[in-house]
Amino acid sequence: MRQVRPKKNLGQHFLTDLGIAGRIADTVDACPGLPVLEVGPGMGVLTQFLVKKDRPVRVVEIDAESVAWLHEHFAFMAEDIIGEDFLRMDLTRVFDGKPFVLTGNYPYDISSQIFFKMLDNRDLIPCCTGMIQHEVALRMASQPGNKQYGILSVLIQAWYDVEYLFTVEPSVFNPPPKVQSAVIRMTRNSVEHLGCDEQLFRRLVKTVFNQRRKMLRVSLRQLFADKMPPAAFFEHPFMTRRPEQLSIPEFVELTNMVQQVLQS
Repeated sequence: MRQVRPKKNLGQHFLTDLGIAGRIADTVDACPGLPVLEVGPGMGVLTQFLVKKDRPVRVVEIDAESVAWLHEHFAFMAEDIIGEDFLRMDLTRVFDGKPFVLTGNYPYDISSQIFFKMLDNRDLIPCCTGMIQHEVALRMASQPGNKQYGILSVLIQAWYDVEYLFTVEPSVFNPPPKVQSAVIRMTRNSVEHLGCDEQLFRRLVKTVFNQRRKMLRVSLRQLFADKMPPAAFFEHPFMTRRPEQLSIPEFVELTNMVQQVLQS
């Protein structure tokens, strides 16, 4: 069987450097004992190293040509090759409701969606590793006060500790992407409850960062529709700051302030 042709509509950039593939596979070692789900294995360059780990491995691939390749070259794991769209999967059935490590060489154009799904299933995914676009990795690991700090930074770091592990150059892919890549690891922190309405928290974070150049006293107004808060609300010290200046605990505090107004 000939090699799989990279498909632009699926954002496929196949890793060709076996040394880097081995390093990515080793990132799951920080979460020992858990089974592994690999997203977008393509022709199995990462899979071949993951299956050497002493743990169950399953792969999910949306590309039918890649699925056929995997069945031919990884026939021993036929029962563990899932030909589905990860974003539409019920993750509770992958390992019978047991927690697992998520990893992969993630397609650039859906990496944020993958991580939002991870957040929705955070009790199932105590550890997530893999390769993404360099710029996205910087945003995910960024701290308050940094220009990369944004929606992904806050929403992911509320639940996970994020490590930027190493940078990967375009030359090790077929076809080479136009940007650098990076390998990251996210490990579930000890937070069980944020201490606020989590849906409102997510809505608030997205709202203010969509107008990140504006002070919070301006961008927050979108949350109130016809019911504006009392003047005292806009006198809080937060209101003269921009969203990238707030820590996660401060976003939690702000969420509770907004909820109090909405419920009054």
